[in-house]
Amino acid sequence: MPRVSAQYRDARRAHILAAARRCFVRDGFHQTSMQDLVREAGMSSGAVYRYFASKDEMIVAIAEENLDQIVAIVRESVAGGADLGEALAAALEFASKRHAEDGFAAIALVVWSEALRNPVLAARLRDSFDAAGQELAETARASSNGVKLAPDVLATTLLCVLPGYLLQAAIRGPDAVAPIPDGVRALFPSGR
Repeated sequence: MPRVSAQYRDARRAHILAAARRCFVRDGFHQTSMQDLVREAGMSSGAVYRYFASKDEMIVAIAEENLDQIVAIVRESVAGGADLGEALAAALEFASKRHAEDGFAAIALVVWSEALRNPVLAARLRDSFDAAGQELAETARASSNGVKLAPDVLATTLLCVLPGYLLQAAIRGPDAVAPIPDGVRALFPSGR
């Protein structure tokens, strides 16, 4: 029997998560069954369950992946010489682009609302937010930005901007959030 490459497994996992995003955005978390997810993915039940034992595991994976991507954008922007305002603006613009592609903002709202009912999901999200906050604080420490906030406070502030932005994008649409990246750039101007 041929061995399956890590790249193949990652692609299959991403395919399943993309199907889950579509289902959760279209039908909501509670209205989506595992059979709906299997059908949307176009795979056998066994193949889907090989990667995820439940919808809860899928929604946690989606939340962690989304947050990891946002933190990576901020980190890469700062490493490339951007100040924190520009880095956060880049992350917000990335979120808008992703929302247009796959409902990024809407899935965030689904995840957060489910976390209010599901203590295991809430704990995993807290862990993810804590890890993101630590990473953003380290990024703030490494930045030459002139913002006069402690890095931990700045990281928490940045993590508060993102949910508000995603809420506005999901509910009010892309035009409502279009000026926000420029607003962030103005609020966190370059320290250079």
